[in-house]
Amino acid sequence: MRRYLGLKRIFLPWSRRDTTQNESSPLIPKASSAKEDDEERDNVTPESRQVGPDNRQDDSRVLVSNQPHYRYSFTDYFLKYFLFLCNLVFTVLGLVVLGLGMWGLLSKESFAQEKIGSIGTDPMLILVSLGFVLTLLCLSGCLGALRENCSLLKLFSATVLALITAQVLAGIVAYSLQGQVGSYLRSGMLAAMVHYQDDLDLRFIADEIQTNLQCCGADNYRDWELNIYYNCSAPGVLACGVPATCCVDPLENGTVWNSQCGLGAQLLDEFSAQSVIFLGGCLGGMSRWIEQHEGLIGTVVIVILGVQILTLFISTRLLERIHWHKMYM
Repeated sequence: MRRYLGLKRIFLPWSRRDTTQNESSPLIPKASSAKEDDEERDNVTPESRQVGPDNRQDDSRVLVSNQPHYRYSFTDYFLKYFLFLCNLVFTVLGLVVLGLGMWGLLSKESFAQEKIGSIGTDPMLILVSLGFVLTLLCLSGCLGALRENCSLLKLFSATVLALITAQVLAGIVAYSLQGQVGSYLRSGMLAAMVHYQDDLDLRFIADEIQTNLQCCGADNYRDWELNIYYNCSAPGVLACGVPATCCVDPLENGTVWNSQCGLGAQLLDEFSAQSVIFLGGCLGGMSRWIEQHEGLIGTVVIVILGVQILTLFISTRLLERIHWHKMYM
């Protein structure tokens, strides 16, 4: 009976102990969670406690996957290949200019021992320098855009910016000194006439100006007296004459070039000479040509500056895109 009563023991409400855990209290650990922690500790092996390179790679993969991935857009590809094609075209143009300059120097034998001392004043050297600079500059921009090389693109952008600045400053100086431009042109034309027979480049320039503008001399045809061969006191057959490019009709019978059509032209009065040679000087012809083509000259200048500014904008924009892409590589 006692055993039965002992087994069927009845607890009063006030003597009942609450052995269950309050789940609403986060500070009291749960018995089940403690058991789970013990089981996890027992199941941990020494191999799992070691942190290997695979775990690091997994962590890095998780971090990379969480980062935003940047992809090239159509605009990026357009900027890249547009800059590449533009610079490729100007690279070919620079090589052509460089080739013409070298051809001119070699054809005149400017590298000969007796002429090497005066090569610094050779006008063909301007073409060589211009072609070399243009080729080197555009080649750096071409390779920089194609290979996405930031160093070459920065060099290209800095050089283009320097060229734009130099051209703008040159335009400002030319505008401020426009009253003296005429005197500079007159001095250059007279120098070309003085050395007409000695320098083939100056001779070519003077002939082209007189032929295209239909003029003779700087101010008038009598300016050719400054040349020692066309001076009236010269002993040769060219004395008191002018070059054939001053003649109104230098072609004999319309087919053969008559190089002696200007002989003795300085001995003629203006009325008689006007049927043989052009009386007006080339300085007046240059002024009239500039006045007639002011719009064309301005358009060409604006287009050249616009292309350079557009190229500078595209190169800097492409640099920003490349840096932005490398941040999310």
